[in-house]
Amino acid sequence: MNRNTKARLNSFCCNYVTLGSVEEAAVRAGFPRETALSEGIELMKTEECRQLISQLRQLLADSGTVAAGLKRLAFGSCTDAVYLVFADELPPAEVIGRLDLFNVSEIKRVKGGGVEVKLFDRLKALEKLFELENAFSDRDKAESLIKALTAEEESENDDDN
Repeated sequence: MNRNTKARLNSFCCNYVTLGSVEEAAVRAGFPRETALSEGIELMKTEECRQLISQLRQLLADSGTVAAGLKRLAFGSCTDAVYLVFADELPPAEVIGRLDLFNVSEIKRVKGGGVEVKLFDRLKALEKLFELENAFSDRDKAESLIKALTAEEESENDDDN
């Protein structure tokens, strides 16, 4: 496998794990939109692709996919959304397909030819991220307490013998 093909495969797998869409992952990896779905499916059939996706999912599971999404909402860029709002005319589909609109919650045309773009609330995302991290912290504290209590019980049982 040549370097370009390997880079495309890596890009496809990373995008597939984060987006969950074969077609979108293939488009972002550089495949033409017209053939992206079929080429993405062919990639998914390869053992190398399946193994890489499995490894990436395991890495992301450890870091928390929900937390990653919330961080992206809270700290992600809105430059592509701003570009879309201030464009004099609607960009072509291939340009729109490459825009990062993850932070966009709604897009609609308004009377008079304008475009209204609503973004997700960054403060709400930060609040949810804070709640999530506290929940994990509380769970870790509870696990530590359980381990400490179980260790004490085992210690007492050993002393009794």
